[in-house]
This record gives sequence, structure tokens and C-alpha cells, in this order.
Amino acid sequence: MPHANTNADEIERRGLREQVYDSVLRRLLDGRIASGERLSIEDVARTLNVSPTPVREAFVMLERTGLVSRVAQRGYRVAPPLDSAQLAELFDARLLLEEHAARLAHAQRDALLIELERITVEHDEHAEKIIAYGEQASVPIEATQAYFTSDAEFHDAIFSNAGNRYLIDMYSSLGALTHRMRQIAVRGPGDVREATREHHAIVTAFASGDSEAAAAAMRQHIENVRARSLERPAD
Repeated sequence: MPHANTNADEIERRGLREQVYDSVLRRLLDGRIASGERLSIEDVARTLNVSPTPVREAFVMLERTGLVSRVAQRGYRVAPPLDSAQLAELFDARLLLEEHAARLAHAQRDALLIELERITVEHDEHAEKIIAYGEQASVPIEATQAYFTSDAEFHDAIFSNAGNRYLIDMYSSLGALTHRMRQIAVRGPGDVREATREHHAIVTAFASGDSEAAAAAMRQHIENVRARSLERPAD
């Protein structure tokens, strides 16, 4: 039965690779591994108590997300923050996908509204915690991550109700880059207040029964987030 054993080994190896990928991804997204930092396959393997093979395979997967880059003869490094051109391209893609997803999800608005209203309450609560720290304070990573998570859930709910698996796949492929963008997009309480108001406007548009109003509200939100993300602090 060598063939069966080979298949079992392959399944086990793939499972381990996914676990390593998820572990490193969490560290990249929560800032525990800084931009530009070198990623050692051997160090990660020792930390996670695995062999180098699933780590190497996980790094190849992470490279496809744009979060990690490979330099010839020098190994892997955490990619730098998205620059203005990359952000502009990312938002072009998000505009196309999210506006259309809102239009499609309108057909399921009764169920969607229940979900969005629950998520919006949570998003507001996390936003208020960030606002409470004020303009100058350093917001704890746990607070920002909770805020980003509820923000992502809001958008994911709309895609889930859009009823198009290929649209969901395309949006999912932007997931890591979108999360990176979220980490630099919040520039203070003012941004948080605007984002929460825009989410409420989207919910109101869905409740109106007008699919084009829902699509327009989503488009306005993404355009506003783009404008805020591309702003540069004054010198």
C-alpha cells in the first residue's frame, strides 16, 4: 500500500504548510514582524518546531500575497508598506469588485441587513475605543486589530451575500493586501469617525430597497478610504 501512504504523507505535509502559513501571516499582519525584516526559514522552523520544508513552501505562498519578497541569494524579507501606486491599483480593483458585490447582495438584503446591523454595532464599539485614545495617544494593537476585524467582517458579509463564488475568490485574493492597507489607513479618530459614518450610510442604502443606492454608497466609501489612505502627513 505505498501509494496510500504517499497520499497520507502529502495530505499531512499540506496541512502543516497551511498551519505555518497561518502562523507567519498572523505575525505579519499584527506587526510582530516589521517591514523590511529578514525572514529566516531556519529560525521560523525552530520557532514553530517544524522542518524547513513546510516553512519554505509557506514562504512561497506568502510571496504571492505581496507580503513577503524574495531577494536572490539573500532569502526572504517582509515587503515594505504599499506605496502610492500600489494603493491606487488596489483601490481600482476594490472599487470594481465591491460596488458590484453591493449591487448583487441587494437581492438578499433582508438577511444581509440583519448581519450588517449586528456587525455595525460591533464596529462602532471598537471605533469608540480607538476614538477614546485621542489624536496623540498610541492605540494598543489589540484595539486596532479588533477594529480592523469588524471592518473586514462588514465587507465580507456583503460578498457572502452577493451569490457569486468567483467574485468572492477575486476579493479573497486581495485579502492580505487589503489588510496591510487597513493597517496604514487609520490616521486618527477623524478617520475612524468617517469610516463608521460611511458604513452606516451603506446599511441605510440597503434598507432603502434601491440596489443602485447600495452600490453608490459602497463606491463612495471605497473612494473616501482611498483618499484618506493616499493622504500624506504634512512635513
